[in-house]
Amino acid sequence: MSTRPNWFGRGWLAAGYFFLYIPIVLLIVFSFNESRQDVVWRGFTLNWYRALIDDKEIIEGAILSLKIAFLTGILSVILGTFAAFVLVRYKRFLGRTAFSGMVNAPLVMPEVIVGLSLLLLLVSLQNTAAFSWLNRGMFTILIGHALLGMAYATVVVQSRLQEMDRSIEEAAMDLGCRPGQVFFLVTLPNITQALMSAFLLTFTISLDDVVISQLLSGPGSSTMPIVIFSRARLGLDPRVNAVATITIVVVTIAVIASSLYLARSERRRQKEISAAFSAEAAS
Repeated sequence: MSTRPNWFGRGWLAAGYFFLYIPIVLLIVFSFNESRQDVVWRGFTLNWYRALIDDKEIIEGAILSLKIAFLTGILSVILGTFAAFVLVRYKRFLGRTAFSGMVNAPLVMPEVIVGLSLLLLLVSLQNTAAFSWLNRGMFTILIGHALLGMAYATVVVQSRLQEMDRSIEEAAMDLGCRPGQVFFLVTLPNITQALMSAFLLTFTISLDDVVISQLLSGPGSSTMPIVIFSRARLGLDPRVNAVATITIVVVTIAVIASSLYLARSERRRQKEISAAFSAEAAS
């Protein structure tokens, strides 16, 4: 009797994975299809990958998306780390509730509302003399993505800070370290994995964002998701399948590499902690 629920749960899990990943598998398969129609297989070809070399719009969109995603990841990690540090280390200060609410608001607010509010703000600023130079483009998209990414980065770093052993920081201060030295020499190395996870998360969110990018983009600043979305509305384009396949391969390699690096770092950190405790016990 105990095996039936076990097989039932595994069946539902397999069905869920099948539902989620079979479209991705089909997309990869049909990126090598000679026909422009995905429902008809007419032979294996690499023509659509060769066509990407001459597709200036997709290449420029991909480069712009990577630039924005990389800068978004850095800004989100920096701002999210400081926000998480304040929320975890300082339990009481004036405006803490409002600050916490503003940090977490983008997590529950629809992206269209965030993008529309930023668009109205930018339009209002452009009507002033001081910000008349501010045009929609890469910079405005970066602001919107950093606003959204900071909220996710704060949650990731905050959870790591909450479970971190503060006795390490107290020991460093007892040995003469100042608060700034404690943060950069003790706290920061202990939350490196959380920072890496936050960077990868915000990088991915920025890379595939459409709503905020569409609202904050200007002429000549179309990111890759915007280009793909605009082409998908006009009909099937096998070059889009090729771009998606390349993106999936690159992301898969990056996720595997980062997972191996984080696992190796965690094992090394645990060995160092065990060695430190052993040396302390021996002395």
